[in-house]
Amino acid sequence: MRAKRYIATFLFFFFVYVVNAQTDALHSRMDSLANETAALDKVVRKLSQFKVSGYIQGQYQYGQEKATLKVGDKNENTDEGFNRMGIRRGRIKFEYNDGLGMGAVQLEVNDKGVDFRDLYLGLKDPWTKRSGFQFGFFSVPFGYEVCYSTGRLESPERATIIQTFFPDERDLGGMISLRTPKATDPLHFLSLDFGLFAGNAIHAETDNRKNFIGRLGAEDSFGNGGEWGAGFSYYNGSVYNPTTEVYTLDGKQFVKSEKEKPGTYLKREYFGLDAHISFISSFGKTTLRAEGLIGTQPGIAGSSKSPNAGTRPENLPENALYKRPVLGYFFYLIQDIGETPFSAVLKYDAYDPNTKIEKEEIGASGSYATRTDLAQNTWGLGALYRFSKNIRLQAYYEINTNEKSSFVEGYEKDRKDNVFTLRLQYLF
Repeated sequence: MRAKRYIATFLFFFFVYVVNAQTDALHSRMDSLANETAALDKVVRKLSQFKVSGYIQGQYQYGQEKATLKVGDKNENTDEGFNRMGIRRGRIKFEYNDGLGMGAVQLEVNDKGVDFRDLYLGLKDPWTKRSGFQFGFFSVPFGYEVCYSTGRLESPERATIIQTFFPDERDLGGMISLRTPKATDPLHFLSLDFGLFAGNAIHAETDNRKNFIGRLGAEDSFGNGGEWGAGFSYYNGSVYNPTTEVYTLDGKQFVKSEKEKPGTYLKREYFGLDAHISFISSFGKTTLRAEGLIGTQPGIAGSSKSPNAGTRPENLPENALYKRPVLGYFFYLIQDIGETPFSAVLKYDAYDPNTKIEKEEIGASGSYATRTDLAQNTWGLGALYRFSKNIRLQAYYEINTNEKSSFVEGYEKDRKDNVFTLRLQYLF
């Protein structure tokens, strides 16, 4: 009997020991699992701060004999239409954002080679994290379309005046962005972005001058999925003139003046207005966008394009600057077709590089005006089909019209330069 008690007592204590040992092991395992989960959660949070995105645009283009296409080489036979295919854009962007600081690099890969598009760092204010500072190469704060991604753009290219005045849409500079402290503040819909820029697109700075660019914007939602926005932009800068000659308008013709030495600067100044609205109806989503720019653009005889080179122009006669009063504007109408993946696009794009002289005044004897001073406008008709949120097919036809002058060779009548584009895009 006593032996049975001893055995029972032994078995009881052995059972308690085993249970305690298993409990300790379970607690140890749970603590280890909690530590592993915390470490994994930390890794996931770090990875969530790193983002990779991009898109690839493959396209086919057909142009009339005088057209300029965005892929492939120029027309080998200027008496006939021609076609080309190629990769218009291949973009990949790497961005790391920890909520207070961020850095981004965007690369461009296409059939012309490899380059970069964005290279910048940014800091948020530590209190509200809504305002901040940005430095490097990035899209300048002027208008709406400059910062509108070409991966979302409803036409194959940005408006003519944007391509002319803001080559690459980016510049080297520093920018301050101001927002209200809270997203619920009464003026939460307002934004102000301004900064100093080199004025030379994606290239090294070549002079001591800095250009001011700023935009005051407003944007908010309304109703059932509606959105509206508007903005005023201002650009104040200069362009380097490597020669002693400067051409300014006197009435209807350019007048040449001589400077004492090369290396002067001509004022570069733009004023811009933009607005957009979208709303949903039984027809689908309707979007309207409009933008206009007026100002003064110093360019050379052969081009009104803004500076876009990593070195200063040489002291050659063809690099002398012409000071031109300019006007450009454009609008979009994008209509989604009900709930289908189709959208129709209508666009009008006008650019007048010299508002003071026109038609037969251009190219006339003694005027110094050239084909660069001729106005142009474009009607664009397009259609979009979205296979998914990542894949989009775009068909678009551009009807280009130029101002005519009997004194400018090749522009005595409207040039045959219409373009058809068929583009397949993959966004990731």
